[in-house]
Amino acid sequence: MDYHNLRNPFPPMPVFSDDRVSAIHEAALDVLEKLGIKVLEDEARTLLRKAGAVVNETDQMVRIGREMVEACLETAPRSFLAKAGVREKDILIEPGRIIFQPGAGAPNATDLVRGRRPGSLRDFRELVRLTDHFDVFQMVPTLVEAQDVPTHLRHYEMVKAQIELSRKVPFFYSRGRKQAEQSFELLKLGRGISDEDFAANPHCYTVINTNSPRQIDIPMARGLIDFARAGQMSIVTPFTLMGAMAPITVAGALTLSHAEALAAIALTQLAAPGAPVCYGTFTSNVDMKSGAPAFGTPEHFKASLAAGQLARLTGLPWRSAAGSAANLNDVQAANENQFGLWGCMLAGATITLHSAGWIEGGLSVSYEKLICDVEVLQMIAELCHEAAAGEAEIAFDAISEVMPGGHFFSAGNTMERYRTEFYSPILHNYANFGTWEEQGGVDASHRAARMWQEMIDQPAPGHCSAEQVEAVNRYVSERSAEGGAPPES
Repeated sequence: MDYHNLRNPFPPMPVFSDDRVSAIHEAALDVLEKLGIKVLEDEARTLLRKAGAVVNETDQMVRIGREMVEACLETAPRSFLAKAGVREKDILIEPGRIIFQPGAGAPNATDLVRGRRPGSLRDFRELVRLTDHFDVFQMVPTLVEAQDVPTHLRHYEMVKAQIELSRKVPFFYSRGRKQAEQSFELLKLGRGISDEDFAANPHCYTVINTNSPRQIDIPMARGLIDFARAGQMSIVTPFTLMGAMAPITVAGALTLSHAEALAAIALTQLAAPGAPVCYGTFTSNVDMKSGAPAFGTPEHFKASLAAGQLARLTGLPWRSAAGSAANLNDVQAANENQFGLWGCMLAGATITLHSAGWIEGGLSVSYEKLICDVEVLQMIAELCHEAAAGEAEIAFDAISEVMPGGHFFSAGNTMERYRTEFYSPILHNYANFGTWEEQGGVDASHRAARMWQEMIDQPAPGHCSAEQVEAVNRYVSERSAEGGAPPES
C-alpha cells in the first residue's frame, strides 16, 4: 500500500442541507461586506483598497464586496504540486487527496522517559525524524517550538532541521518578512533549488491563523503576501472556538470562520493571482465549565463536516484538524483523536493537521501518542485501497477445498496470501492474555516508548550532499553574525 499517495474513498457527509450551507456562505459574505474585517498591516489594506474594498484607515476596518471575493476565488488554483526534498515525496494538493500531518505548534514535548518539558531544538529534530520515518505523514508541520533557541535565530535551526532530517515538504513560520525571505533562501541552498524552480512550484508552506473574531494581524498579513509572491503555499486557518472567539453555535462559528478564510484567501490572490492557497478551518468548542478548548467532541465533528461543505463551494483544497484535550496518552486521548479524525475523513479534508501526538489542546506533543496514532492512520490508509472481489478473492475454490467443520488455515488460498492479506500492526499486540503476560505485560504506551527510542537511536539519514550542508551552515553563520532576524509584531 502506497501510504504517501492517498485518495479519500468515503462520500462526503453533510451536516447542513444545501440551502443552509448557502445561507451560511451568504451570511459570511455579508460579514465581510457590511461589518468588515480589521487588517492591521498597511500594505495589505493598500492591496485591498486598490482592488475595490472600502478601507477606513482610522480603525483599520476593511469591507470587502462579494464580487471581489468571487474574483479572487476564480484565480486560486484547484490543484498544485508541492515539491519535496526528493521527487518520490512530492505531493499533489487537491480536493479528494488525503494528507496527514502530526501535531503542530506545541510549546511543550512529553514522553515516558524524560517527562513533560518545554520544547527544545532536540525535541524538534527528533520529531522531524519520526515524521520523516512514517510514510503516512506526507508533510512536516511545526511539531514543537524550539524554545532553547533565541527567537531571532530560531527559524534558522528549524529550517535546517527539516532540510537535514526530512525528505518531505517543510513548514516555515510567518513571523516577519525577513525571516520568511531567509527561510526561502536556506531551503534553496539546502535542496539545490534555483530561483526559477522555486517560483514555479511551492516547495514549502505556512499556516496563517486569523485573529478571530474578524482580524488579521501584521505578521499573518505579511505572511500571506510574502508566501503568495514567492509562489509558496499558505494554509489559511481561522481558529474559532465556539463560545469563546466565535458564536456558540456550529453554524455561527462556521459563518465567522468562512468569512475570515475568504478574506485571507482574497489577500493572497491580490498579492499574486494564482498563488497556491488552501482553505482551512479549525473549529471546535470550549468546555463551558472552565473555558478550556475541547477537541474530538460531537460539535468538533459537526464543524468539520460543515467546513467541508463550505470548502466545496470554493472548490479549493482544504485543511481541517483532529487533536485531543487529554493530558496524557490515555483512552480519552485516543477517543478524541479518532473521533476528530473521522470528522475530517467524512468531511473530505485534503490536509488533516494534528492527526497524531497532539494532547492538552495543543500544549504538548506526546512521543508515545504520535506512535499510537500512526497505527490508526495506517489503518485508515489501508481503507483507501480498493477491496478486490475477483474470482480469486471470492474464493469458491477455497470454500470447496475445505470440508464442513474444517478450517482454512492450510487452504491453498490462505497459504498463498497469509503474509500479505492483512494489515500488519506496528504497535498493537494481538496475543492472548497469557502470552502477553509472559512477554512482560507491556501496555501500548510503553511499547510506543520503546519504538520511538529505537528509531531515534538509529543514525540520522543523510538527505543532503556535503556541499549543501556546508552552504546552509555558512549562510546561518553569516546571518547569525549579522544579528539574525527578530519576529515582527
